[in-house]
Amino acid sequence: MAIVEATGIHKHFGALHVLKGVDLVVEEKQLVFVIGPSGSGKSTLLRCLNRLEEPSGGAIVVDGVDMLSPRTDINKARQRIGMVFQSFNLYPHMTALGNVTLALRKVLGLGRAEAEKRGQAALDRVHLADRAGHFPGQLSGGQQQRVAIARAIALEPRVMLFDEPTSALDPELVGGVLEAMRELRQDGMTMVVVSHEMAFARAAADRVVFMADGAVVESGTPDEVFGNPQHERTKAFIGQIGRH
Repeated sequence: MAIVEATGIHKHFGALHVLKGVDLVVEEKQLVFVIGPSGSGKSTLLRCLNRLEEPSGGAIVVDGVDMLSPRTDINKARQRIGMVFQSFNLYPHMTALGNVTLALRKVLGLGRAEAEKRGQAALDRVHLADRAGHFPGQLSGGQQQRVAIARAIALEPRVMLFDEPTSALDPELVGGVLEAMRELRQDGMTMVVVSHEMAFARAAADRVVFMADGAVVESGTPDEVFGNPQHERTKAFIGQIGRH
C-alpha cells in the first residue's frame, strides 16, 4: 500500500521552475532513495511532501491525507511525517532527552513522565540512551543528528523524510547515523532519503529515484539504477560519483 503519493508536482520560485511535474510513490515499509546532481530539485520535492514548501501544482496524499486540501489540518498531518534535516536544529540549552520530549509534550500533550518514557525509548533506538542528560554542545555532530532522528521517531510517524542527513558531518561520524537509519528500516519504517551516500543507497534502498533538472529521469532497484542505468543523464551521474 502506498503511504506517499505525489502526482504532477510543480514548484516555481518566481521565474525559476524547480519541479516540473514530479511523480513519486512510496509503498509502506519501503526505503526510497532520491539522488541527483545539486540543484535537481531533490530537497524541494522532500519539503513539498510535508508542505514546508507550497507546491505550485499537483497532488500529494500522505497516509490517506490530502496534504494540499484547504480542509486539512496541516500541523496534525505533519505529525505523521518525521523530518530530519542537514542541520540538527537542536535547542542548545536543553538536554538530548529534553529535545526529544519537547514535541511529545507540546504537540501530543503528554505528561512529563510519559513523554520521558517515550523519549528515552527513542534515544535507546538510536543507541544514545546513555547520553540522555547531555547537552548538544557535549555531543558529536553524529550524536546530535541521532538525537534529531530520535526526536522525529518519538512522535511515531508513518513516514520519515531525510534531507541530506549526513552532509554536515565529518566522514568518521557518518557511519553511526547510517546505522541508525538502517535499523529503522529493519523495524519497518517507511523512509524517503535525499543523500549523496551512494554505498548506503546501494545496500539499503528498495528503490532509487534519479532526478535532474527538476524531473524524475529514471527510477528502479539499486541494481537497475546503479548497475544498468538506461538514461544518458543517469549514466553520466553514476560514472561521475564512481570516480570520487
